[in-house]
Amino acid sequence: MGYTVAIVGATGAVGRTIAGKLEERNFPADKVKFLASARSAGTKVQFRGEEHTVLEAVPDQFDGVDIAFFSAGGNVSKALAHEAVRRGATVIDNTSAFRMDPDTPLVVPEVNRDVLQHHKGLIANPNCSTIQMVCALEPIRKKFGLERVIVSTYQAVSGAGAEAIGELGRQGTDMEGRAQSDAALLPVKAGSKHYPIAYNAIPQIDSFGEDGYTLEEWKMINETKKIMGMPDLRVSATCVRLPVVTGHSESVYFETGNPEADTESVRAALAGADGITVMDDPEAQIYPMPLFAEGKDDVFTGRLRKDPDVPGAFHLWVVSDNLLKGAALNSIQIAEALIADGAVKGEGADGTRQHINGDGHAIR
Repeated sequence: MGYTVAIVGATGAVGRTIAGKLEERNFPADKVKFLASARSAGTKVQFRGEEHTVLEAVPDQFDGVDIAFFSAGGNVSKALAHEAVRRGATVIDNTSAFRMDPDTPLVVPEVNRDVLQHHKGLIANPNCSTIQMVCALEPIRKKFGLERVIVSTYQAVSGAGAEAIGELGRQGTDMEGRAQSDAALLPVKAGSKHYPIAYNAIPQIDSFGEDGYTLEEWKMINETKKIMGMPDLRVSATCVRLPVVTGHSESVYFETGNPEADTESVRAALAGADGITVMDDPEAQIYPMPLFAEGKDDVFTGRLRKDPDVPGAFHLWVVSDNLLKGAALNSIQIAEALIADGAVKGEGADGTRQHINGDGHAIR
């Protein structure tokens, strides 16, 4: 069966990456609709060797759509996602709009694919930094347990959008001679103060929230607990923006609570996990780096070592392309899992479109 697919935010970095991955993975789509804001409508995009016109994302465009990928910002998702579901689409939303909604599954297929059976037409794609971390932690949790996580992230500017990439390039040119360079976007575009990212590290991603943590840090804390089904897991995060174009890096400290866990068995658990590539040979200076993870689907792990003071605790370096596994690829893998599990939707006996779960029962 071929599906009708919509990409909302088709002209953005993630939307374009979704389209490219759909083509690369030979996703079973008979038709793809490219949708964006009125400002971007009329833009031409290439897909499967043909030119397509981007249309304005309005409710009527979701009639007949089976799967809709949303990646146009939280406000767009809040305005249109439920309308798309009402018209029969299964929505996979790449914004933070619905991630902590208790009725919306928050899914990384390698970790909690089973929750897709209970979706009500709307599925949330997690934060990019959360995705790569839980992918690395899940095989360790399954084998040894998991009690505590402390993560520091080193995030690429592509996570802040195409404008931020452009600003990094301009600042880099300006500051080669240490000339003053304007900053208008980071750490938060709507904020009152901006700092250059070239030759810099900014210890703020998103606005500050409760207890001095940024909203990005709270996303990692809360999403990790929800995805892993561990509401009592102890998690803390510090999120930093670096002058890297693509690819997030993370230093992850974790406690298994299992004093018998050793480095080799933890490394073996990682090596045997789907979507994980282990690059861990310190003597040969082999370890993951964002420059070499760009354009690759896997989550890369290395620098694994035991904590010198806490039994069963380890340190791990985790790197992934934030536009791929951190966004577009994970969204497509959710859709592929829905199709494989028979959880997209079907035609009702009365000819109406309805969502079907993995047991073959309609979700109304």
